[in-house]
Amino acid sequence: MAGRLVLVATPLGNLGDLSPRARAAMEEADRWFVEDTRVTGRLQAVLGVKKPMRVVNEHTPDARLFGYLDELVAQDGYGALLTDAGTPGISDPGARLTDLAYDRGIEVDAIPGPSAVADALALCGFYAQRFAFLGFLPRKPGPMRAMLAPFADSPMTLVLFESPHRMEALVAAAFDVLGERRAAVCRELTKVHQQVARFRLPDIPGEAELPRRGEVTVVIEGRRRGEDRNDYGDEEG
Repeated sequence: MAGRLVLVATPLGNLGDLSPRARAAMEEADRWFVEDTRVTGRLQAVLGVKKPMRVVNEHTPDARLFGYLDELVAQDGYGALLTDAGTPGISDPGARLTDLAYDRGIEVDAIPGPSAVADALALCGFYAQRFAFLGFLPRKPGPMRAMLAPFADSPMTLVLFESPHRMEALVAAAFDVLGERRAAVCRELTKVHQQVARFRLPDIPGEAELPRRGEVTVVIEGRRRGEDRNDYGDEEG
């Protein structure tokens, strides 16, 4: 089967994080599959490249994705799959195109690079040998608590994406379900105003200390051995 699809990780904010291999792949590809042409169009302008873009987002029907892949196969094309920032396929609708490409027998490869999940886990300083990535939680408190409930007694550290304007609701729900734990809000990762605010649930810093704007990744430490829900000790686990 002809055609090739390469998943290319792009910078979260700092263009210096774009690897030479990623840049070469983007320059060599004859088309880009992107989440938002406005966002990726700015990246094209910065890199000085001009490639046809095909939109792949949560509203793109499978029929159109099939068409993209048909085009890729018919022309023995080389497509680069990009998300707005970070690694394609991680909380990203591009995963569906990748899945369908495998079904069509198209060659799939990936070029690793920036990831908000990995960056936040590294920066938080929590013990996270095992972790669970939950993406964006539901907005309503009930479903939000239901998604957190399986981790009430889990040692796994949790990583989540959230709007900066809904952090209080997330923290309140997390405290209700998980109890007192260490947490970190990692804001504007790799950008000029990057900030890591560490605290214990539910005592999130106020607006003056932690501005409610920008891109946010939240890390909640897993339950440590020997602690109960009302006594947060310092024992490592």
